[in-house]
Amino acid sequence: MGMMGGFGSGFGNYGAMGGGSIGWLVNIAILVGVVLLVVWAVKQFSRGSVGVAANRSAAATTPPSAREILETRYARGELSREDYLTTLNDLSRGEI
Repeated sequence: MGMMGGFGSGFGNYGAMGGGSIGWLVNIAILVGVVLLVVWAVKQFSRGSVGVAANRSAAATTPPSAREILETRYARGELSREDYLTTLNDLSRGEI
């Protein structure tokens, strides 16, 4: 026996019975902390990209202009060339 009467060897390891359980809990807590830190960091660094995507979606929600609607309908074949040019001319003069 040593100076501590045999208690010194197991005391540093949380005792003979609970040392393993506490060790696992500490390791799991550290692992969860690292995962949460990584998730937080990814969110922080991707915030700029989300802002760009939000701006794009905001631009997409604005109603299309009359010219954009005209071009879309012409591209789909809903308007003849004459109808497209006439309406385009009217739009440029502000008659519509």
